[in-house]
Amino acid sequence: MSRIVMKFGGTSVADLDRIRNVAARVKREVDAGHQVAVVVSAMSGTTNQLVKWCQELSPLHDAREYDVVVATGEQVTIGLTAIALQAVGVEARSWQGWQVPILTDNAHGKARVDKILGEELIKRMEQGQVPVVAGFQGLEPGRNRVTTLGRGGSDLSAVALAAALNADRCDIYTDVDGIYTTDPRIVPKARKLDKISYEEMLELASVGAKVLQTRSVELAMKAKVRVQVLSSFEDKPGSLVVDEDEIMEKPIVSGIAYSRDEAKVTLRRVPDRPGVAARIFGPLSDANVNVDMIVQNIGEDGNTDMTFTVGRSDLPRARDILEKAKAELNYGELIADADVTKISVVGIGMRTHAGVASTMFKALSDKGINIQVISTSEIKVSVLVAADYTELAVRALHTAYGLDAA
Repeated sequence: MSRIVMKFGGTSVADLDRIRNVAARVKREVDAGHQVAVVVSAMSGTTNQLVKWCQELSPLHDAREYDVVVATGEQVTIGLTAIALQAVGVEARSWQGWQVPILTDNAHGKARVDKILGEELIKRMEQGQVPVVAGFQGLEPGRNRVTTLGRGGSDLSAVALAAALNADRCDIYTDVDGIYTTDPRIVPKARKLDKISYEEMLELASVGAKVLQTRSVELAMKAKVRVQVLSSFEDKPGSLVVDEDEIMEKPIVSGIAYSRDEAKVTLRRVPDRPGVAARIFGPLSDANVNVDMIVQNIGEDGNTDMTFTVGRSDLPRARDILEKAKAELNYGELIADADVTKISVVGIGMRTHAGVASTMFKALSDKGINIQVISTSEIKVSVLVAADYTELAVRALHTAYGLDAA
């Protein structure tokens, strides 16, 4: 007997027939003698609509009220899923984040999980009940305010719950049957990976791969939670996210990821003096605006240009902060561009192989694609390009690194 957390994303619970399918899959595991906890997202499209309403009312809305609105989608789904399970003879009960409770920090809209008090859930599971837990949401202690964990936060809920419950595995059910070398909708020759390391998956998730949320992989790596990604609609083997030691063959490049959710900000003619970067990025950090790629030009005539990227949804907030600080920062001009895409190549084999970056640059050059910004890490190279070249760039790189299926 194993203890399993089963997480179902928005497409897996998009309508009543799919919720019945979820109930059948959960029943199969229960009938096999396993203890099961279920985590569900909101129905497909629901969260997007709720977010849209908030943004239409006010682009700079109160994040606490935003969380109250967008957390409602999961409340509907947990109730329906519990009803569906009861209808097929499985004892089940729904749980909102505050009922578990899932305790978070106070960063509304992108809260971090601090602690899950899972004793009551474990007790219920040992008695044969299936807890159906709302993904994406938690509780800010002290103020008793609902928080949400950011887009894709149900993955984080599931992994955190698996760690708190000492689960043997966390199964993430989605609309794809595993983790691929790149998006198969762009590259039909993309290959499914049997296994991928936590570190590689973390990099891929952080640079745009939509299969798993970044922080869920980070937590899985830290807590050593074995994660399996598999299809809600087909009975096929999935892809396992595991420790690097479990992977025999370590490819140079495991995958190509892209992110359209980027915006480029350039501050022209910034006074080139000590502390200027802190004065630019400090207020952005205080407002929970995440800054990614950063490039500073060589100073000339006492001035420099500073270019960096933020999430596209954070661009209005970032622009507002920087424009209000223009007198203090004394920069000449702010230029924003949301029509960009970040393309990344990732692989643990990069540690021991030279020439990965040059292969990337040549492949893009051969296709006439200009690189705007470059950033690297030990197992990743990322570039920023014009959004119009996204698909061409992904296909060219997938072929250049020999990832196309035969």
